[in-house]
Order: sequence, then C-alpha cells, then structure tokens
Amino acid sequence: MNHLKKNLLTINPKAKHFHDLWKKACDTASKCIAEAKDYNKQKYDRTCMEPDIKLGDQVLVSTLEFNNFKGPKEMTDSFLGPFTIIKLIGKNAVCRHQTYRGIL
Repeated sequence: MNHLKKNLLTINPKAKHFHDLWKKACDTASKCIAEAKDYNKQKYDRTCMEPDIKLGDQVLVSTLEFNNFKGPKEMTDSFLGPFTIIKLIGKNAVCRHQTYRGIL
C-alpha cells in the first residue's frame, strides 16, 4: 500500500491554488451571468407587450431596419403603409396585400 502512495503524483501547491482561484472565478462569473439574465428577463417582460393585431387591421411598417433606400436616411419615410392584414401567420408575422409603390 505504501508503495502505491509513493508512486502517486503530487500536485504542485501553486497549481492547486491557481485551480482553486480559477474555480472561484468561474463560479462568480456563472452567478453574475444568471443574475444578469434574470434582470434582463424582468426588464423585457415589463416593457414588451404582445402585439394586438387582428385580420383586417391596418398597420404601418417601420423602416428603421431597412437599408435598401437610396439617399440620406433623414429624408426617407419612417413608416410604410398603411397595409391591411389578410392572414395571421404567427405572433409577430402577418401576411399583407402586395403593393407596387415605388416600382412604377
């Protein structure tokens, strides 16, 4: 039995200390990430609402994320529409009548 203990590798104390510090840092980071996730979820749930869209509603489409307009962004319309909803596909996805504004 003593022969087996002699042949076991010994861990360097500095390496063990580094491992312990690393483990504490990882645990602290995991805790902070979980707290930030909970905070962001509460903030999102407080400020965001489900859209209340029904068939036949007229809606405007924001052009905030569009990047295919020519000219300065300040001179483009902020919204396009109104469009009539003809089909609900999901919570945030709808089908609208096709228009040909700007093509002709």
